[in-house]
Parts: sequence; C-alpha cells; structure tokens
Amino acid sequence: MTVICFVIGFWAPWVFILAAIFAILTAIGIHDVTQNRHAVLWNYPVLGNIRFLFEKIRPEIRQYLIESDQEEQPFSREQRSLVYQRAKGAEDKRPFGSHEMIYEAGYSWLTHSVVPTHFETSDFRVKVGGSKCKQPYMASLYNISAMSFGALSANAILALNKGAKMGGFAHDTGEGGISRYHREGGGDLIYEIGSGYFGCRNDDGTFNPDKFAKQAGNDQVKMIELKLSQGAKPGHGGMLPAAKITPEIAEARDIPMGVDCVSPAAHSAFSNPMELMQFIGRLRDLSGGKPVGFKLCIGHRREFMCTVKAMLETGIIPDFIVVDGSEGGTGAAPLEFANHVGMPMVEGLTFVHNTLRGAGIRDEVKLGAAGKIVSAFDIARALSLGADWCNSARGYMFAIGCIQAQACHTNHCPVGVTTQDPLRQKALNVNDKYKRVARFHNNTLKALGEMAGAAGLDNPCGFLPYHFMTRRGDGQMTEAADVYTYLREGFLLDDGDDNPIYRERWARANPHSFAPPEAQQQMAAQ
Repeated sequence: MTVICFVIGFWAPWVFILAAIFAILTAIGIHDVTQNRHAVLWNYPVLGNIRFLFEKIRPEIRQYLIESDQEEQPFSREQRSLVYQRAKGAEDKRPFGSHEMIYEAGYSWLTHSVVPTHFETSDFRVKVGGSKCKQPYMASLYNISAMSFGALSANAILALNKGAKMGGFAHDTGEGGISRYHREGGGDLIYEIGSGYFGCRNDDGTFNPDKFAKQAGNDQVKMIELKLSQGAKPGHGGMLPAAKITPEIAEARDIPMGVDCVSPAAHSAFSNPMELMQFIGRLRDLSGGKPVGFKLCIGHRREFMCTVKAMLETGIIPDFIVVDGSEGGTGAAPLEFANHVGMPMVEGLTFVHNTLRGAGIRDEVKLGAAGKIVSAFDIARALSLGADWCNSARGYMFAIGCIQAQACHTNHCPVGVTTQDPLRQKALNVNDKYKRVARFHNNTLKALGEMAGAAGLDNPCGFLPYHFMTRRGDGQMTEAADVYTYLREGFLLDDGDDNPIYRERWARANPHSFAPPEAQQQMAAQ
C-alpha cells in the first residue's frame, strides 16, 4: 500500500499523505517482527499494538465508563464527586434516594434523635497537649494528612497550605521536611519526622538536635509528629533516586544533590520502647514544649503495648498518637505491602483506644485517625471509635484537582498534583485551588455538625459506638458498640480476668525491648 499510494501520488498529490501513513505502519511492522521481547507483537505485527494501547488506557476506561458510582477503586465516583462538589461550593445534595444497598451486609447507618440540636458554628476543635506541654494546640477535627514535598508538586503544597491558612486547620508536612512552599503558604504545620530525619539530620543521616530545634521553633510549626510507620507500606523504607532530586527538594530535606536519598525502614535515634519515650521527651524539650506525638500503623499489638508500658515507667506520655490504617495511600508502594501488610484503621484505632484506656492514660493522649476519611460520615464513625480528630490526604488531593489517575509514581500526573515536571504542575492554579481546599474543609465540617445535630449531640466529639448500626452477614442489624466496645478504664493494671486477648499480650509486653519474650530469653541464654 505504501508503494501503490506513492506511485498514485504523482497523479493525485494528496495520496502522498496515505503513503506516509502506510510507511509508518510498515516501519512499525518491521520493528515488531524483528524484536524478541513481546510474543504478541511478533505474531501480530502492527495489530498487536492495539493490545498495549488498551492496556495503557484501561484505568481511564474503567473509571469513566465501567465503574459504578459505589465501586471503590480505591475511591468510588460517589466519594470523589462529593469532594469535588464541596470543594467547588456546588450543590452536594442528591435526589431520588440512596444508591446504597441498605439490606446488604456491611451497610452502616447513624441513629438519629427525635430532639435534634443545631450548631451556630462548625469550627469544631480539640485541644492537643498534655500536662507537660507548654504550647498546646487547638486542632481542627479535620486536617491535611502527611504528604511530602517531592511526592507532591510545589503548586500542590502551596495550594494545600494556603487553604489550611484560609480555613484555620493544620497541614502535615510529611517526612520530606518543611519546604519553602510550606512556609510561603503561612498555614499551621505539623512537622513530621521520619527515619531519614529530613530537615534535622547530620550528614550521615542521624538526628541533629540543633537543626531540629531551629525547625520546631518556627511559629508556623504547631505540633511535631514522629513517624514510626505509615499505613500504605508499614515497615518499609524508601529511596528517592538522585535523578529525581531537585535543588528545592534538597533544600527542604537538607540532603546533597547527586546522591540517592534513603529513608531507612527503622529509626536510628532509638531501638527500644524506653528510648522511644525518652526521644519523644527530648523532642518536646527541644521544641519549647510543643505537642509531640507519633504516628503508626498497628502491626504486632504486643509492640504497641511495650510502648505503653514504657510510657508508664518513664512518665513520658506523648501528647497525641495518630493511627494510620492499612487503607492509607502513598505515591508508590509494593503491591504486597499495600494490600496485605498492616492493620486497617477501624481495628487499629479501636485497639489503641482500648489499650490506653486499659493502662489508665487515655485522657492524657489525644488520638488522630487516618485512612480513607473523606466525608462527614467517615469522620463521625472514626470519632465514635475513639478518635479525637481525623486526617485526610487523598481527600484534600481531590480538592485540588486529583482525578485518581493513579500515575503518582510516574511523574506524569495529568493535573499537576504529584509531579515535579514544571510544565505539568503549571496546570494547577494555586489561586483557585487553595480556595477549594478551604471550602472542602468548611463544608465537610458543616455536614459533620448537621450529623451530630441529627444525633442530638452538643459536639461531634460526643459520637460513641452506639450511635451507629451495621448490618451483619446474616442480614440482622447490630450496634457498633457490640463489636467495637469501649473497655473499662485501668483493666490492664489490675488482676481481673476480663478481656483475656488484651491481658495476654500485656503480660508478654516488655517496656525495655520490642523483641518477643522468647527471643529475649534466647538472647539471655547466649
């Protein structure tokens, strides 16, 4: 066809266009039959490329044409649309009734009161800071969860932080340190410190107290969060290749250019529960008495109990703990970690809440919760399970334009949220998006107030498990309180026989070591 069209082109010049097209297809065919990497292309030259084309656009086809409104991949269209509408200030009501399958197992609902209450304001806050905290912080009930500069673009960070400033809530920096874009926005910051100690590290990657004191002393920093693990890939470190490190990323992380940036799986500043508590006490002193806590995804439950025992023995109690669920997101995680490592948020939060109650220190520690929390119902449910406030990462990403393309790790984000490509991130209009962030926060808390009012509460923090019902697998309904029970205060400190699952792990927990008793005995014998 190339040859035929080329010859005909001398009489009809426009046919040369067809000749060029057929020439390109011929070249592709020659390439396909001479390569040996793809059997499909070798057997079906040219046509075989259609398979790879459809494979490439499969996520978009599913998202826009095939998925139902309730199908979560990982967020449903209904969830994303709710965020978009609230961020834009558009109508978020819906006609004709619920699309939920209300008689199927797993369906949950809020029990309401015949005497609902009304809130004049939706600026709901909780005081974070224990008896040894000199600068407590009045945190919003809904804040921006940890996302680092580098994972997110400069424009995304700036839009989120300016939105936090406008809305009066907090923005977690992520473990990538405090960038110039965090500072430019002027919003309240939660300074997260990971195992790489970015922004407060020595040249060898160890913790530098002087650099930390300088960072934490900034008035914009309201709380310090020590990251032990994250829900998307708990127990897994990370590396930012040298090729992806820009001068601005190097500045924020306090790392050299041209060298791979490594985040170890474990911290070097401590190795056992006692050292962890002492490190938290040290951070509190270096920060001038600001609230200090840690974030983790629950793994070995005994290890968390080791930490709680260390709190009791040292008298150093963190001001807060953020429980991250395994449903949390990240720019990139091994599939096995994302799908099968770590405890989901609901079970993790319940366990942490009841362990602190059992140890008699629940009132001294505030709990944050993170893990696919994008609606007022999500927040209300987390509060009922013991959380004092909630964080969201992907919810606020949707607010600044994320379309769930799931290309975060490719540097090819189509809307400029998770890319360092200067051209792509220009698509994110900061002056427009930061207002959407503030509106999303405000409208979500307004909806939370309406739900709390419907339940007859004076404050959303009054949600308890009995306010929620769930349909079981047998079709019958049950109170959430029957499943997620609040265990009695101080039960781990007495000789009772209730709650044996907790007591058995508490008996095996050692405040001086994270290792299981069997390993400790073996080491002692050696």
